[in-house]
Amino acid sequence: MKITDIQLGMLRVPLKTPFKTALRTVETVEDVVVLIRTDSGHTGYGEAPATAPITGDTHGSIIEAIDTFIKPRLIGQEIANLNHIVGLIQTTMERNTSAKAAVEIAVYDLWAQLYGAPLYKLLGGGDPVITTDITISVDYIDKMVADSLSAIERGFESLKIKVGKDIGLDIERVKAIHAAVEGRALLRLDANQGWTAKQAVHAMNTLEEAGVVLELLEQPVKAADIDGLKYVTERVHTPVMADESVFAPTQVFDLIERRAADIINIKLMKTGGISNAIRIADIASLYGMQCMIGCMIESSISVAAAVHVAVAKSDVITKVDLDGPSLGLFNPVEGGVNFNESEITISDAPGLGIREIHGLEMLKP
Repeated sequence: MKITDIQLGMLRVPLKTPFKTALRTVETVEDVVVLIRTDSGHTGYGEAPATAPITGDTHGSIIEAIDTFIKPRLIGQEIANLNHIVGLIQTTMERNTSAKAAVEIAVYDLWAQLYGAPLYKLLGGGDPVITTDITISVDYIDKMVADSLSAIERGFESLKIKVGKDIGLDIERVKAIHAAVEGRALLRLDANQGWTAKQAVHAMNTLEEAGVVLELLEQPVKAADIDGLKYVTERVHTPVMADESVFAPTQVFDLIERRAADIINIKLMKTGGISNAIRIADIASLYGMQCMIGCMIESSISVAAAVHVAVAKSDVITKVDLDGPSLGLFNPVEGGVNFNESEITISDAPGLGIREIHGLEMLKP
C-alpha cells in the first residue's frame, strides 16, 4: 500500500452553543481535513483545527505546511513503513503540530487498514467503550448553572467548567454550579491560563474552604510559567493538570523533575499526532503520573483517533475530555467511532472506520 496523493478539504459544523474560554470564543467547527490516497484504493483520514492562540496554527499555515512541505516527502512511501513515515512527518519542519497531527492521523488510519484491524487493537488493545466529560463554557452564572444541569440530564457525570476571566466572579461561578449539581457530577476546573499563580492559590483555597470538591484544576497560569504552575501545585489540595505547558515528550520530563503538576493533558494537536501522544503516555506511566486526553474544537475524525489512543493507553489515560463531536449540531462522519453523549464506542471496522464525510469541501491543489 503506497501513498499516491494527499488531498485537503474544509469541514464546517455549527456548534449547538458558542464555546467560550478565557482565550477565545468559537461558534463553528472549521477544520482542515486530510485525505491520503493509496495505490490500493484505500483512503486515510485526518483533521486539524485552527487554534492560533494555543498551537499557533491557522488554516493557512496548516494547508501550506502539508501541501508544500509534508506532502512531497510522503508521496510514494509504503504505509507498512510506519515509523519511517512518522519520522518524515515530524522532521519536516519545526512546530506546526496541528498540520503534523492531521497527516499522522491519516497515516495511522491507513496502517491499521493495511492489517485489517481497528487502530486501538494495533496500539495495544483495550475496552472499546469509554466515557467523556462535557465542557461548560464561561458565561453568566445562571447560564452556566443551566448548562450544567442540562448536561447531567443528558447523562454526563463529569463537567469541565471553564473559568479564567474574572477571579471573583470565577469563584462565584464554581460555587453556584457545585451547589446546583448536588454531587451528581464530578467537577473539573479549567482556567485556560487566565490566572496568576497567586490568584489561583487564592481561588482554590477559597473554594476548598467553602467545601467545594474539584477533581482537578487545569492550566491555571500561562503556558510558559512552569514556576507558577509548581507554585500552585505545592499550595493547593486539588490536583493540578498541565495542558498548554506540555506539547512534547521532553517537556514531560521537565515537568516531572520539577514536580510542577500532578496530571498531564494530552492533545494530538499539541503533540503533533499519535506517535508523540503515545510517548507522553508511556513516560507518564513510568513515573506513575495520570493523564487526561483532550481535544480542540474538532469533529469526530481526529477525535476518533484520540479515542483509539485513550483505549489503548487506558492504564495511564484515566480521564477523558473528548466532547468535541458532542458540541456540534450534527456529526458529519459516517462509520468509525460512535459518539453518543457521554458514551463513546469504537466499531470493529479497520483503521478509524470512517466511510464517508458529509459536507466536505475539497480544496484545489
